[in-house]
Amino acid sequence: MAPATAPVTEPWARPSRGRASASSDEPGPGRSGGSLWRHRDFLKLWLGETVSEFGSQVTLVAMPLAAALVLRATPAEMGILAALEMLPFLLISLPAGVWADRLHRRPILISADILRALVLLAVPIAGLTGHLSMPLLYVVAVIAGVGTVLFDVSYMSYLPALVERDNLIEGNSKMELTRSAAQLAGPGLGGLLVGLIGAAQAILADSLSFFVSALMLLIIRKPEPAPAPRDERRHMVHEMREGLGVVLGNPILRAIAATTATSNLFSSMAFAVLFLFATRDLRMDAVHIGVALALGNLGAMVGALAAGRAATRFGVGNTLMVGIFVGAAASLLVPLAEPATALPFLVIAMLFGSAGSTTYNINQVSLRQSITPDRLQGRMNASMRFIVWGTMPIGSLLGGALGTLIGVRGAIAVGAVGGLFTVLWLVFSPVRSLRTPPPAWEAAPAES
Repeated sequence: MAPATAPVTEPWARPSRGRASASSDEPGPGRSGGSLWRHRDFLKLWLGETVSEFGSQVTLVAMPLAAALVLRATPAEMGILAALEMLPFLLISLPAGVWADRLHRRPILISADILRALVLLAVPIAGLTGHLSMPLLYVVAVIAGVGTVLFDVSYMSYLPALVERDNLIEGNSKMELTRSAAQLAGPGLGGLLVGLIGAAQAILADSLSFFVSALMLLIIRKPEPAPAPRDERRHMVHEMREGLGVVLGNPILRAIAATTATSNLFSSMAFAVLFLFATRDLRMDAVHIGVALALGNLGAMVGALAAGRAATRFGVGNTLMVGIFVGAAASLLVPLAEPATALPFLVIAMLFGSAGSTTYNINQVSLRQSITPDRLQGRMNASMRFIVWGTMPIGSLLGGALGTLIGVRGAIAVGAVGGLFTVLWLVFSPVRSLRTPPPAWEAAPAES
């Protein structure tokens, strides 16, 4: 299942994977002399993520189509499926952050990739043997979600230890370009595979992609900084509370968390029933859905290319506010679509929506990584994930319920209108006046 990148999502996209530098001042394997094109270990990480992102975009199309077309799922069942995929972010994000700060992060990343690869294999096997069912998809969604939590929290804390602080925006932008390329080509490939071999069997591509990602991580040579010694550790509850305190106690992080959490709440309402809307109301088949997603996701590539330049020219705060608003406003076109206008309306909505949200996402992730001390990276990212992705299962369930009560078009409209108000969290915060990221700060340890 697509793990997403980005904490903020649009109704047609799922989140994917992704401060002060913890690396030594001594040259080491893969050490960048400037551009990350010469950073061998980053390139290995990037290659693994590229393959994995393409696989996950196939599942983005194939998993909901397996439920909607093969199993004839109801709006409520689609909402439950989407909610279960994100439920682990509510359940284990905070302890995952503690583990990411206590343990070496690369082994966690490898284990998470292997877990997801194995559990996704169950879907094509069940499809071939005639045992595919909604309960099976529910179980796969939860277990894959656990792997996504572990990977996401550890990856976002691992990157600042792999590359230098000055390379963080470049690294996040390159990862976002990969994601954009996958979002451009992956859904079309997914729609084609679904048409050729069936929705359940198409998910095999995602399973294999996670094995490739794990292999690339295995051959990275640069050692990680040592985690905190055992005698410096406190009780897990204490450390989880400290991580939440980092996010809620810093006005910049608090505003980013509120903005992204609200955006994800409303976008998840729409995404939960989007594939039902596309297949039943708009009468689109798998290939046309894949084409719409692919063409629309050209905007994500534009956003990835423009994110750093926009922040430099207009300031980080202005770039974040414009990005999140454009991403939300574009989604208003989706519930206005009819069968005759489905393809152009969805493409335009996704084009502008993905450009805005990608620009926002790159800059907010880089800002978070830049201002947070290394010893708190794991817990900060985990607390962010807990807050901003924790609203997604709630939104998915609300979307399924609204789809049952007022129809799937109405549920998508509610999500689109609600998303317009997310920018207010940034408008009334210190983020609005930021030109560049402030220096990294050091939080006082929470009291025992």
